[in-house]
Amino acid sequence: MPNENKLAKELFAAGAHFGYSRTRRHPSTAKFVFATKNKVDIIDIEKTADQLTAAQAFLASLGEKGKVVFFVGSKPEAKDATFAAAESLGMPYVTTRWVGGILTNFPEIKKRTNRLEELRAAKISGDLQKKYTKKEQLLIAREVAKMENLFSGVVSLKGLPDAMIIVDPRKEMNAVLEAKRLGVPTVALASTDCDISDITYPVVANDAARASIEFIIKQFADAYRGGKSE
Repeated sequence: MPNENKLAKELFAAGAHFGYSRTRRHPSTAKFVFATKNKVDIIDIEKTADQLTAAQAFLASLGEKGKVVFFVGSKPEAKDATFAAAESLGMPYVTTRWVGGILTNFPEIKKRTNRLEELRAAKISGDLQKKYTKKEQLLIAREVAKMENLFSGVVSLKGLPDAMIIVDPRKEMNAVLEAKRLGVPTVALASTDCDISDITYPVVANDAARASIEFIIKQFADAYRGGKSE
């Protein structure tokens, strides 16, 4: 209990207890709302701490087995924290926008990431300069820039991930649907406007403030890392 109380205090300090306006509340999050103040939902932080503890235990079990966890967080407030957590664990990620089919049409996506890797290697080796005219090199550079933007974090994904960590499942609805369709477990930071019924391990908390996002995503990453070190 003391550890859970400490976690609840840390969540509170990060502003994780602030939800959206009552009018935006999704019915699936209703039981996690403690009160409404000035028309804004206040999340029951003790319940959030319990959810986070359950998610941490799941992620620690994945870390212990060296499983692949795919991070998704493309909203401006979540990009940096998502990237930092994924990079620290050497895991795949999406921080720009979810390209349809990353999971459900993975073989086609893999062709595109393979193409990106080939062009990266050709640039490093100098083959681009040797084989193509300046105009062709310019067109290839544009192609690479576009693919880097969309797929730089997906290159390391060699097959379906064992789980996904998602910031704001309302915004990342397509990622959630693809994961559900393929039976990939999901851990999600979700505010009161999100439908959490399709999330395996939801953590109902503020998904709009950087401090809250950074704290919770770090907890996820640290849990995986802790399991791995075990």
